[in-house]
Amino acid sequence: MPRPDRKRFRRAAAWGGAALAGLAWLGWPQAEAPVAVPPPAASAAVAAAPPRAVPPPAPAPFSAAGASDRRAQRALWQQRLARAEEALEAYRDATRYPHDSQPLDPRSEQADPHAPIREERRLADAGDPEGPVLETTQERLFVQGVEPVRFTVSLRGADGRRLPLRVLHASARELTEPGQASLYPEVPLSFNDEGSAGDLQAGDGVHGAALQAHAQGFAGLSGPIRVEVVLRVDERESRTFFDLLYTDRPPATWQGGVRETMEDGSLVFHLRADVREAGRYVVSGRVVDARGVPFALLRFNEEVPTGVQEFRLTLFGRLVRDARPAFPVALRDVTGFLLHREGFPDRSLMPSRDGIVHVSQDHALDGFGEAEWSSEERSRYLDELGRDVARARAEVERPGP
Repeated sequence: MPRPDRKRFRRAAAWGGAALAGLAWLGWPQAEAPVAVPPPAASAAVAAAPPRAVPPPAPAPFSAAGASDRRAQRALWQQRLARAEEALEAYRDATRYPHDSQPLDPRSEQADPHAPIREERRLADAGDPEGPVLETTQERLFVQGVEPVRFTVSLRGADGRRLPLRVLHASARELTEPGQASLYPEVPLSFNDEGSAGDLQAGDGVHGAALQAHAQGFAGLSGPIRVEVVLRVDERESRTFFDLLYTDRPPATWQGGVRETMEDGSLVFHLRADVREAGRYVVSGRVVDARGVPFALLRFNEEVPTGVQEFRLTLFGRLVRDARPAFPVALRDVTGFLLHREGFPDRSLMPSRDGIVHVSQDHALDGFGEAEWSSEERSRYLDELGRDVARARAEVERPGP
């Protein structure tokens, strides 16, 4: 066996040591184990492979001040989100039904358009909380044609008992603009506690009087009337007054009964009227269920030409679905007026139709529509309020500390 060439071995070792020393001087990391050299085919595959995406660096952690600021911002946006959600739901709930068909609270003053107007006023000095209280009632504010109006005055002590009083003088007159003379004379009224001339019960301490404007000197008037009352309580004289708006000649009168139709899941009442003066008419009617409980207020508000016309009062289907009234329902207490765009008074009254005007057929609840009211305006507002909610929610859910 040939002996190895010692000179060649020593020469190769010397060259290898020199190469390693040079790499170490250049900063190349020294490996503790031999590094495998890939074959030529593997090297070509690695060179041909696309470069891998380098992940972005992780965000720097919040500082203590930054974390506190972010928490404060999130708390603020949480409040804004709650308000935005509340506004959205409130608007959706308030516009679920159309303007001309709304729920009616039985305790609302709209439930009875002729409920007496009651007022109280203390007659003593402002510093005396125990002074007597003057109580007044007025049967109605808007009066048309031959409709009568009843007024009462009474005095109540601190213990709630009636106190004696005297009515020295009472009269009704046209209420004119300053400096303008009236064409109608002043009419005396008789307030009494004798159960006559407008007083309902004798000796109860409540003094009453009635005014029928058409028969008591105000025929032809269209405007305000003031009733003034002069009282004596002990040795003190006091005054009070009542105002009403009177229309003697109506711009339109009702004709015939009422017919009903079912249209698009809603119940429509059709009322005929002979319109003498064209313009915008506002008509209101109340709907009560079979038990007499008011649950809907219907309105008509449109321009109407002269001649025999129909006023439509629509009971919206979704309102019936939600209220679930006992059928048959009844339309009652219909009032209306012609609206004047300029001047005073701003309206001319139609005759009111008091009490039950029409009783409906016995409709089933599933015959009424379930859809909420929709319009371009409502959709636009719902979209805008929805965007407010989405923006606030995005800020609340934004990553933070």
